Amino acid sequence: MRVKTGPYRRQHHKKVLKMTKGQFGTRSRLFRRANEAMLKSLWYAYRDRRTRKRDLRRLWIARINAAARANGTTYSRLIDAMKKANIALNRKMLADLAVRQPEAFAAVVAATKSS
Repeated sequence: MRVKTGPYRRQHHKKVLKMTKGQFGTRSRLFRRANEAMLKSLWYAYRDRRTRKRDLRRLWIARINAAARANGTTYSRLIDAMKKANIALNRKMLADLAVRQPEAFAAVVAATKSS
């Protein structure tokens, strides 16, 4: 005797259509098009969670470099000097200092120059 998939299939279709709510045209109305759209959007979300990490690191480095140059050094020299001076600040915090508290960033640069 075969098993029919009526209730399960309806649940699955409803789940997919709910996930594609807000998509344009048939991508939110027809199951087959919606399923394609859902799979693609989930893949984009997975990929871009990783891309976001890269993009933010690039942003932090650009901000640190701009602030470092305003304080008479470069990004690479600053990071090297920080390692030698045992100043353990990650790039996210360093970029935040550069933007929100320039005087604190200048103090970090001065601490690297003195050692």
